[in-house]
Amino acid sequence: MSENPFSIDGKTKLENLIPLSEAYIKKLPRAEFQANPSFFESKTEKSLHQNENSFQYQESGFSQNQFTNTNDSIEKIAAEVGVCRNCVLCEKRTNTVPGMGVQNPLVMIIGEGPGFEEDKQGLPFVGPAGQLLDKMLTAINLSRGTNCFIANVVKCRPPQNRDPNPEEAKACRGFLERQINILKPKIILLLGRIATYHILDTAQGISTIHGQFFTYKTSFGEIPVMPIYHPSAVLRNEALKRPVWEDLKVFKKKLEEML
Repeated sequence: MSENPFSIDGKTKLENLIPLSEAYIKKLPRAEFQANPSFFESKTEKSLHQNENSFQYQESGFSQNQFTNTNDSIEKIAAEVGVCRNCVLCEKRTNTVPGMGVQNPLVMIIGEGPGFEEDKQGLPFVGPAGQLLDKMLTAINLSRGTNCFIANVVKCRPPQNRDPNPEEAKACRGFLERQINILKPKIILLLGRIATYHILDTAQGISTIHGQFFTYKTSFGEIPVMPIYHPSAVLRNEALKRPVWEDLKVFKKKLEEML
């Protein structure tokens, strides 16, 4: 039986994690966080309701054989992303941002796209929103250095951090689908409305469906998916801390049940 990643032995510290690049090591906050973090605490507790929904797997113009290629790898995808010119986002990028994390993750985290710091460093979620994301993950005993992989809907920064358009998302969709197929995460966490829109193919707003579970159908089976508010939205509006923390507790419970 797999070791439960949520068991707390008092020794788990962020500085003991092994990230995948020196650039990430320089940016990683050096701190230990509580399992029930004070930055999410509130006197008001809300009841939680989980809804099970499903949607059909979308090939987005890519063949199923491409996603089941046994010679494919995360490194190969990163190399292809590095020279990709399938959409206009390549014209002003500094670096591509293919993704980051372990190669056998329990959790895959999908955001919308790189921002200024991510474009500068070539790593996902290394700005202020990324620092908050690390705290959120650590609060439920997850980390990009031990049991998660972080990617985005698009691999290049949209100008002025605008929303990626459908053509840009479609150009990157094959890379993301291949990453999911190789990594085979047990569960997926979607960050914000853009990732939710493109991955779940739904017009429902994030304020309506956050904290609910959906079923994502892949070539190797079904994966539970939960959308939550994007960390950058939490930075802009502290009132979102409570619903995010409630969603994360439900997410943690679901993963524990799967192990």
